[in-house]
Amino acid sequence: MTATQSSTLFVRKATGLVRSWSVLDAFIYATFSINLITLGFYIFSQMYFLQGGLVPTLVVSGIFILFEVVTYAALIAVMPRSGGDYVWQSRILGGGVGFVLAVTGWWFILWLWVPLYGDMLRHIVFTPLLGIAGAQSTALWFVQTPEGLFLTCVLLCALVTVYIAVGMKWYARIQRLCFWGGMVGLLLVIIFLLVGTPQAFQAGLEREATAQFGAQPGVYQATLQAGAEAGAALPLSGGGLGAIFLAMPFVVFFNLWPNWGATLYGEVRGATDFKRNFWGMASALIITTILAIVLCLLISRTFPWDFYVKANAAWWNYTWGYTEQAPPLPVWPYPALLAVFMVQNRVVQFIVILAMSLWWFGWSGTVFLSSTRVIFAAAFDRMLPEKVAEIEPRTRTPIYALMLMVIPSLIVSALFAWNVFNFRSLTLDSTLVIAVTYLGTAIAAILLPYRKPGLFNASPIAKYKILGIPLISVAGVIFTAFLAFLLYAWIFDPQKLYGIGLQNPNSMFFMGVLYLLALGTYLFFRSYRKREGIDMAKVHQEIPAE
Repeated sequence: MTATQSSTLFVRKATGLVRSWSVLDAFIYATFSINLITLGFYIFSQMYFLQGGLVPTLVVSGIFILFEVVTYAALIAVMPRSGGDYVWQSRILGGGVGFVLAVTGWWFILWLWVPLYGDMLRHIVFTPLLGIAGAQSTALWFVQTPEGLFLTCVLLCALVTVYIAVGMKWYARIQRLCFWGGMVGLLLVIIFLLVGTPQAFQAGLEREATAQFGAQPGVYQATLQAGAEAGAALPLSGGGLGAIFLAMPFVVFFNLWPNWGATLYGEVRGATDFKRNFWGMASALIITTILAIVLCLLISRTFPWDFYVKANAAWWNYTWGYTEQAPPLPVWPYPALLAVFMVQNRVVQFIVILAMSLWWFGWSGTVFLSSTRVIFAAAFDRMLPEKVAEIEPRTRTPIYALMLMVIPSLIVSALFAWNVFNFRSLTLDSTLVIAVTYLGTAIAAILLPYRKPGLFNASPIAKYKILGIPLISVAGVIFTAFLAFLLYAWIFDPQKLYGIGLQNPNSMFFMGVLYLLALGTYLFFRSYRKREGIDMAKVHQEIPAE
């Protein structure tokens, strides 16, 4: 009788998803999730006004994020299910908490990530390639107009829909190709930076920025002056411990995501192996951090660093509306583009930037893929319409869950592109809301050995303890403290550095609406299922089927 009742709690007895990914695929996905070429340099460029050294900020934040990796690797080993945060929180903290935090952090806020991915698409793919190809007006149209940004968002949604719809097995092949091809492009950029000199760079910038993008002669010195007027300050190293901690709430926009694939581990072979889970994510974090430091040191040697920071300051000072004076360099200071300026052969320039664009294409699917599994898991629990949990039989893809990401994302992209309601000021909300979700998961990890002792003791992580305390709880406490620091900095923002907290009413209103939408959805479906005779409290006491 109990077995029969349990089998009717979920949409069906099995999810229909298959374990088609290896641990290597999960590692590549984690590396793309903390993508140095897209997210990394995008957020570094916006940190120009901070005074904490970038290199020590990367190292210190990476140390804290390793405890995040331990926490998630352990939870995956205990419950390797599609849906990740939603499944763990709903089973340990309760259905209401799990649904509201996970749905807001993995579904609703990801709509805001689409215009950010689109912005990076035009900066590192369309504009550089078009400029090198001689299509100057089209290149500048993409980078300087809201229509250009919105078009990139539309193209992004179309491309990613195809990526994900073909299934996990094909997506793994695509990301492998992009990863290794992108590595070749990165190696070439490193070689250019190694053999280049500040004199060669300055000459290349004057020649290519003028020819490709219509910059005025003297662009190098004009950029230095505009950057100084914009308040460029970011040092490569040093800055003091206090300044480093003030820079961390910015840099985590880039490196807080080695666990981005945690919602997919129901489809990863060997996911119950804690060590493999840990090293898959930790290796991505460590390798990316080392690459970031190496590239920053090479930039400092060749551009040099002072020019790079001032070029970023000039660009963002104008983009954010702090000045009406357009930057002397009319495109975003993309390090790979600046590096190929030292080469006079346009074919070589085009090939290198094309290879580097694979970093964006391999990464682009992360905007929807992880989220579809959270939506699917909620629907499988009957917290959304059963139709959302349907799987396309050939590709094993939750198509309707994908549509719930794509359509709202286009609306949010339009608001962002034309800056309706000052929507661009909400950029860092994309990180804050997910950090709140991670906080819920960290607390669930701390409580797991005590709330679910049978499940914990039977798991492969039960043997890992520090002074008799479960490792998962220790790591969870440290990660919780780190997240609490980040959330305090963002929300209260005593130094007025981040612009998304209590001092920005639009930001607080936007996030409040998202959480209320999630709460309303939860209450509606809990009531609806109760009328059908399904007790959602019992659903959330059961570990979902595979």
